[in-house]
Amino acid sequence: MRLLLISNSTNAGEAYLDYPKNNIREFLGSKKIKALFIPYAAVTFSYDDYEKKVRERFNEVGHDVISIHRFKDPVKAVMDAPAIVVGGGNTWMLLRCLREKKLIAPVRKKVLGGTPYIGWSAGSNVACPTIMTTNDMPVTTPSSFRAFGLIPFQINPHYLDANPAGHAGETREQRIEEFIEVNRDIYVAGLREGTMFLLEGRKLSLIGPRNARIFRYGSAPVEAAPGSDPGFLLKKRKK
Repeated sequence: MRLLLISNSTNAGEAYLDYPKNNIREFLGSKKIKALFIPYAAVTFSYDDYEKKVRERFNEVGHDVISIHRFKDPVKAVMDAPAIVVGGGNTWMLLRCLREKKLIAPVRKKVLGGTPYIGWSAGSNVACPTIMTTNDMPVTTPSSFRAFGLIPFQINPHYLDANPAGHAGETREQRIEEFIEVNRDIYVAGLREGTMFLLEGRKLSLIGPRNARIFRYGSAPVEAAPGSDPGFLLKKRKK
């Protein structure tokens, strides 16, 4: 299985998908690939516009995308895809569309069979067992919170340490601690912006300039540095 799970599409002050573009190129290889793009996380902009935006960056690094909304049979489009790319946006909307179009099982089967998968933000969330560690507002209701389950741990994209001045609400860390209190057998990786997980077979790597913050029930959070071995995340914890 090959996964590239990116925290965010855009760093502050940069162009869309600029910082991970070379990682995307290396992940897909030197031969041009026309990946299947899943734009369902879009809410306030069209699938056409989303496809165009992603295509421009993929073309820059020698690859291409075509959106799944252009196919009459989305399941067949998945099964024929040389690579699958799932964009960010609203995770709730993304999962609802995936479930309504009966794509959870086909995508999972395809990726477990070796088809490369790239996701950022919401696209990384749906690679997890559920979307229960998303930051997004539940603007709609999917039939289930269960997602692709390609990895056994949860990701919290855009993870922030900051507690802004004057903010009296819970921090991101406190919200994740609530999750692991209720879901005690699941690790959560707070994936800071500008970073990503690369999974090649059974080898998991953290790429980028920042640590990931790892949460598990019964232990204080720990920092995983780029270049370290976070492979323990692939082992589901016992209750």
